[in-house]
Amino acid sequence: MEAAATTCFRHPSYETGVSCTRCERFICPDCMREAAVGHHCVECVKEGRRSVRQPRTVFGGAVSRGAVPIVTYVLMGLNILAYVGELIRPDIVDRFGMTGAGLVGPDGSRYIYTGIDFHSVDVIGVVDGEWYRLLTGAFLHLPPGESSFGSLPFGVLHIVFNMYALWNLGRVVEAQLGRVRYLVLYLLSALGGSVLVYLIAPLDNSVGASGAVFGLAASFYVISRRLGRDMRAVNRFLAGFLVWMVISAGFTSWQGHLGGLLTGAAVTVVYAYAPAQRRTTVQAAVCVVVFAVLMLLVVLKTSALTG
Repeated sequence: MEAAATTCFRHPSYETGVSCTRCERFICPDCMREAAVGHHCVECVKEGRRSVRQPRTVFGGAVSRGAVPIVTYVLMGLNILAYVGELIRPDIVDRFGMTGAGLVGPDGSRYIYTGIDFHSVDVIGVVDGEWYRLLTGAFLHLPPGESSFGSLPFGVLHIVFNMYALWNLGRVVEAQLGRVRYLVLYLLSALGGSVLVYLIAPLDNSVGASGAVFGLAASFYVISRRLGRDMRAVNRFLAGFLVWMVISAGFTSWQGHLGGLLTGAAVTVVYAYAPAQRRTTVQAAVCVVVFAVLMLLVVLKTSALTG
């Protein structure tokens, strides 16, 4: 009696006599995958990959050679889209830029809000509950012609410098931290920069990704020390950032730079030296604490301004 023909379990129209050495189901050449002994089917290969523990960096990020730094590119895209929006609607900067506290009178004059009942004035900024400015301001930049540095239009250079730094630093930091940790670091650094602006210079109008970029610079420094790299070039790099913070104090917010630098350093130190056994838990808990502290500072400053 002739034996029944066997077919591939994924392609029933294909007759085959080869079976998967793991699940023993018959497979065709399209479904075969080389194994140490015989062949495995596609499903068994996928299951095997899921059971293998993915290697991690010392910071907890997944090791993925040649991975595209998606978060960095998305952040750059958001900044560029926001800048295009500014060109179309210049009032976006006034509406979403980082403004801490102020009263605007009919003549446009600003005053520190002290709880006094000014007539015919409007309360603006974070002090009026516009907390979103703490983050939205970090995705905006000076419009063209808004400010100048020598004979150059600093409004355009503002976003060019920041995006160039983000492109260079972001790819390195994202590869070590992983996408989630990297995004949290970026947002907390941006928030830390805005909070320090609010604490020291609440009447200033501040925009730009500089706080987040300075946070990435601090993160790159901590990462390099943790990995035992040659620190001479890294020290020169960070010194250049600090010099830039001093030089730019006359036309950008040094408070935002310093706040982002300190926040980025603090978060990355925790990323780098959290115990491996409870690394993710410790890192997440400290990030929540940093966020809570920043929000508490905003609440206390608002209370002081409003009396």
